[in-house]
Amino acid sequence: MDILVIEDNKSVCSMLEMFFMKEGFQVTFLSNGLEGYKHLKQNKYDMIILDWMLPDLDGITVCRKIRETDKETPIIMLTAKDGESDQVLGLEMGADDYVTKPFSPLALIARIKAIWRRKSNEEDGSGNAIIKVNKETREVLIDDRPVLGLTPKEFDLLSFFVQHPKQVFSREQILQQVWGFQFYGDDRTVDVHIKRLRRKIGRDSQPFLHTVWGVGYKFDETVVVHEN
Repeated sequence: MDILVIEDNKSVCSMLEMFFMKEGFQVTFLSNGLEGYKHLKQNKYDMIILDWMLPDLDGITVCRKIRETDKETPIIMLTAKDGESDQVLGLEMGADDYVTKPFSPLALIARIKAIWRRKSNEEDGSGNAIIKVNKETREVLIDDRPVLGLTPKEFDLLSFFVQHPKQVFSREQILQQVWGFQFYGDDRTVDVHIKRLRRKIGRDSQPFLHTVWGVGYKFDETVVVHEN
């Protein structure tokens, strides 16, 4: 895997270099947001690790500019900001995941591998899963294994999507169908709930819930769904 890291903290870069080399990753380090964005115009990577606070051009702006021309390359944001609104902003700009500092390099590597396996699976179309949703008991099984820890709203969100495979829904439509017409709040709360739901239901080889950039979300058409 060929990874670009745009991070101006030298100690973080040194730590990542050591762990990435052990994993056999090819890694390039840049410390300036504007430099990183210009570099990406001429070079292609398998994954981008992008710090939020960067000189000349902040990471959120870099992420947004990347997504204007590149919808596919996975982006993981690194930041000391851990508020929900910051997570929403990062996801809204096109980041695939969000890691707050301080972080475990092993946990970051696990996320990198999970995203990479999901991306590889999307490309080859393999690894179909069977997901079962029981509305009466509010239980979810994926390949006959129970999914634990779903909140009531996460279950409702998943139940809605499995009833509408392949269909693309905007955030506003999801809020109306899952939260109800009486919901008064930021529609970006959908992004946060979907991110958490992905972590709980998505196998390493299959994400289930896909982002349709500029539109909303859809449920994986390759999943075999049995709903009770």
